[in-house]
Order: sequence, then C-alpha cells, then structure tokens
Amino acid sequence: MKKILFAGSEAMPFGATGGLGDVLGALPPALAAVHPDWDVRVVMPLYAQVGAEWREKMTFEKSIRVTLAWREQYCGIFSLDHKGVKYYFIDNEYYFKRNALYGFFDDAERFAFFSRAVLDLMDVMDFFPDVLHANDWQTALSVIVLKEERSHMAGYKDVKAVYTIHNIDYQGVYSLGILNDVFGMSEEKASIVEYSGALNLTKGAIVCADFVTTVSPQYSKEIQTEFFSHGLHHIINQYGFKIGGIINGIDEAAYDPRTDGDIPATFSAESLGGKKADKEALQREFGLEIRPDVPVIAMVSRLAEHKGFDLVCSIADELMNDDVQFVLLGTGDAGFEAFFEDFGARHPGKAGIRLAYNRKLSKLIYAGADMFLMPSKSEACGLAQMIASRYGTVPIVRETGGLYDTIKPYSWDRSGNGFTFAAYNAYDMLYVIREAEGVYRDKENWEKLVAKIMKIDFSWNTSAGKYAALYERVSQG
Repeated sequence: MKKILFAGSEAMPFGATGGLGDVLGALPPALAAVHPDWDVRVVMPLYAQVGAEWREKMTFEKSIRVTLAWREQYCGIFSLDHKGVKYYFIDNEYYFKRNALYGFFDDAERFAFFSRAVLDLMDVMDFFPDVLHANDWQTALSVIVLKEERSHMAGYKDVKAVYTIHNIDYQGVYSLGILNDVFGMSEEKASIVEYSGALNLTKGAIVCADFVTTVSPQYSKEIQTEFFSHGLHHIINQYGFKIGGIINGIDEAAYDPRTDGDIPATFSAESLGGKKADKEALQREFGLEIRPDVPVIAMVSRLAEHKGFDLVCSIADELMNDDVQFVLLGTGDAGFEAFFEDFGARHPGKAGIRLAYNRKLSKLIYAGADMFLMPSKSEACGLAQMIASRYGTVPIVRETGGLYDTIKPYSWDRSGNGFTFAAYNAYDMLYVIREAEGVYRDKENWEKLVAKIMKIDFSWNTSAGKYAALYERVSQG
C-alpha cells in the first residue's frame, strides 16, 4: 500500500480557476480507483468560494499554529471524503477569505503559509505519505522546506517529493529581499531558490524534488528550450535527468455524449443521429444558417495570443470565402474581443460570436460543431481537444505540447485522429483547415473518422496508471 498526498492551490469541485483544479479533482479519485488499497489524500486552502454544500459535510479535525518567519498564524484543518479520497482544507480567513483565489499583493505570503501548513498537517494528522505531490509555484515551498529543513526529522525523512509544472509561465518569482521575512528561509538557503537575481520558487522545487513532471511528454521537452521556458531552460536542462511528462486525462463521465443532460440530443459513436440534431441547435443558438451540409468550425477558449488568436485573426475573413461556418465562445484580450465582435457583424449567418464564459453552451459547441480549432503557440496539455474528440468534433491543432501528444494527423491511409500543422503560421493553419474541409465532403470517411475519435481513451485511468508507476519508482529510489 502507498500513501500519497497531493498539495495544490485548487481542486474541483471545491474551488478552481483552470486546469490545475481539474487535475486535482480528477487524478486523485482515478488513482484511488486504480489502486483501491492506496491511501490517497489531497490538501488545499479553504477559500470563501468553497460552497456551503461542501462545508456542511466537512469534519473539523484540529486547530494548530503555523510558524511563518516571525509570524505564528492560526490554521484550522477540516476534512471531507469525496470519491474515495480524503480532502483536507486549510482554514485561515485572513489569507483565504477573499473574492478570488489569486491576484493579491500578498500571494507570496498566502501560499508560503499554505505550503508550511501542508508539512505541519503531516505531523498533526499522523499522515506521513510515501510521496508528497506538489503542484505549481503555490506549493513549491512545501517541496523546498521538506528537503532542506525537515529531511532529518522523524517521519519527514522518508517522504519523497514529486513536483508538477502545469504552466511554466507562472514560476513564483519574487525579490530575494523577502526570503526570510515572508518565506522563513535563512540566507544560507538562498542559493536553492535564487535565479537571475530573484527568488524563484519553481527553480527551488526543481532542485529539491525527487522527480518533476509536466502535463504532457512534449511539453517536458519544449520547456528545455528558451522559446518555451520563460527563462528557466538552464535549470530545466541541468536537472533534465529527473524531468518527464504525463498527459492529463478528462473526466469521461462528465463529458459523455451518450448521457449528457446539457446537450439537446444524446448520441454515440454507433448512432450519430443526435449529433446532427445538436448541430442544428448550435446553428440556431448562434444565428447561423440552418445547413446540415456545411462544416461548423468552432473555438472555445480564452482569447489570448498564446492560444493562436493572432493567426485566426490573420485569415478569418479569407476563411469566410469558403463554404464554412465559424463559432467562437470565450473572453479575454480586449483587442481580440473587439476584432471578433466586428467579425461576427461582418459575416451574419456564417459567423457566430459569444464573448462569454458559459460551460453549458460550451457543451453544445463540443457536441454540435464538426471541427474544433486549437492553433496554440504553446499548450502544456490542453483538454479541449480531448473533450471535442469525445463528442465527435474533429480537432485541428498546432503540433505543440499536449496537442502534439494527443492529436496525430489524418492521412491517406485513414490513420490519425485530427488535422495538424507544425509552423506557427496562419497559412499553414488555413491549409490544414481546408484539408479538413475536403475530407468533410467525403461523408463516408468523415463519419468513420468521427466514430473513431469518439472511441479514443482519453480518460484519467491511463494517466493515473502512469502516475502510480512513477510513485512506485520514486518511493523505492
């Protein structure tokens, strides 16, 4: 039996803003399902956003004091069993009763407190895991303190540390001047976290961890280069011997076209009639011409440059010369929002734009569209291409990060599960979109492709098995 403790700043369904929350909501239960004899637990902050429906089910465990430099702060520990996993919640209203999870002037102090609370929790709950699995910069300090301050202490000395980089853009970079005052680290330890004249928590975690993972194999290679690393490639290359990637999965129960109550008509790979009904509903919802014969190309995304929207803007009007329709759901950069609002007005009946975040509407798009466009400049893993595949909407992606790992180009021999391009170039993208349009006109082969991609196993079970093998290897090392 193994004992695994995940530490993260968010987890679905309790409080989340993005992919990290999805991972910590899905991977631990999947791991517990793969190894029912393992003791799998998760610890996260008790944010104001954690709903009453969850708080009512929590058990108060203990009240302790956490030392953070010169501070001694209250820390309440609550617990909740969910999907075969025990979740711990770290309570301190001064740090976590805010109107958002992140984005405050004292985030460094908030998550330094949380990281030290994670380690104190092991002692007071008498739960010293075989592996502490920390995630992103918010919990990087827990890895550093474990290895640099507590590795000689009973219980802690046998705990191995895995650290996952979900997005290298966010490294936890601060002034070295707060090393002791905020993080409670001595000057003698400065070399562990110092990088380019600043304090870099991700660098420290890479140095200290027993193994470092990224959320796709390709991304683990990409961040070794200057283009993708946001300056950290020197350290990543130095410690490349203990860095690897494991692709994320998706919750196939939450994204199941056979049972999804958020779409007008359910369907399966064997019976695609419902997808046609969903396409008509999608066209009505977005004010498009009701035409079953025209391919609908969709995007559901944050409107940001690294998502490839500069490429889309470059060829959007030219694409409208083709017999296609275009649907976009998302919010983000004001410049992109203005462009697409005007674009939709210029192409009534052919382009439908919704500048919003709407999970239920996104389900209709996944189910009703024919093609799903993801031309990202960088994509650590990406979930949308896997969700789209689950609903039989064929991905068109740039070959980067997790997009490269999950989507392989459709070929003359009918191999592949989507359409891909390598160079970050608008006309390379347009070329493969038109290649997809050509295959779409061949109805027999298109329906075979749709049925094929719906059967691909993108579940967490595969990924959980790979993490389990990693934990076995690390704990024996």
